[in-house]
Amino acid sequence: MTTSLQQQFEFLSEIERLREVERQNLLLDGSRQENSAEHSWHLALYALVFGPYAPVGVSIPRVIKMLLLHDIVEIDVGDHPIDEPTDWQAVAAAEARAMQRIFGLLPTEQGAELSALWQEFEAAESPDARFAKALDYCQPIFQTLCADTSPVDHLRVVRENLTTGRATSLQDRFPEAYEAAMTLLGGGSVSDPEFAARLAFVCEADKLKTILRASRIANGRRFENSAEHSWHIMLYAWILNGHSTTDSSVSRVLTMLLLHDLVEIDAGDVPIHSKLDAADLKRIEEEEQAAAARIFGLLPATQGAEYLAIWREFEAAASADAIYAKSIDRVQPVILNLATGGGSWVDYDVTLPQLESRVGIKVTKGAPAVWDHLRAALLPWFTARNRA
Repeated sequence: MTTSLQQQFEFLSEIERLREVERQNLLLDGSRQENSAEHSWHLALYALVFGPYAPVGVSIPRVIKMLLLHDIVEIDVGDHPIDEPTDWQAVAAAEARAMQRIFGLLPTEQGAELSALWQEFEAAESPDARFAKALDYCQPIFQTLCADTSPVDHLRVVRENLTTGRATSLQDRFPEAYEAAMTLLGGGSVSDPEFAARLAFVCEADKLKTILRASRIANGRRFENSAEHSWHIMLYAWILNGHSTTDSSVSRVLTMLLLHDLVEIDAGDVPIHSKLDAADLKRIEEEEQAAAARIFGLLPATQGAEYLAIWREFEAAASADAIYAKSIDRVQPVILNLATGGGSWVDYDVTLPQLESRVGIKVTKGAPAVWDHLRAALLPWFTARNRA
């Protein structure tokens, strides 16, 4: 009999493939094309950061959920640049089929919830969906206008989008962003200091897409980066929330996981199975604290202080929200390692007792049923290699 946990993990494993979908946009440093998973994470961050500009009544937590989900259908359909000739009716039909297939992997009630949210985003009729769509239009524009250098063709697309394309809707839905974009397009500087600070922050956050982790993506072709990891574990936290034993708020947990790895821009990723002594741990903690102060310090003071406090709460892992968030942060690498024949367990010569002490205890603290499920799945791998 298939359990709800099995269905949920099948969905979470399937959507991992969104990392393989490339978009037209480049990273801000121009090093490569952005993928749809890290794009979705970045959009969720845009929603959080630019939330103060949302119309009255807009629910930023719902907007974040919409943006985490909105591109999942691209696993089947792919991304379609707005400047290329496209049969948009055919794309819409294909995306609807993809939505039914992918969200249909989940337990019925949960699948219906996610499907409804995706359809609401696509219809762009509710206040939440309209603001989410505005952010989805903004991010590619600022990716081009704030880049180190931008291809001439990308600048052309941005100009056309802002003057005659879908981004003209920003004049009504997000006028502050439209004004800033037009100013940057004309070679000027953003005049609103608070908007400029928020824009500087989300642009700095783009660097998280270049921070590599110890786990490989499921197809084994490359290491995952911390931005796409953050997107994926936000979905883990949301989908598996029913198995949490803490009285946690999904919205706060998602916010924690959205922000938690930003310090790696300065401090880098520290693999959980690294052999570190007390001096190493102290140095890493100091580096991450300094990184948090610098990065969140880019924001307007009140907003930066709020996010810094959330990051510190996550690190302390004492509140109900942080306990669950920390537990989920340990889950996704296990699935990736199983998908890649051991992955970082091979690289770091990990034994089952070591995994249980560094991962199992933390997962059990927030979601014991999830660890029971994972342990049953990973036990054959460790037993076959005499590492149990």
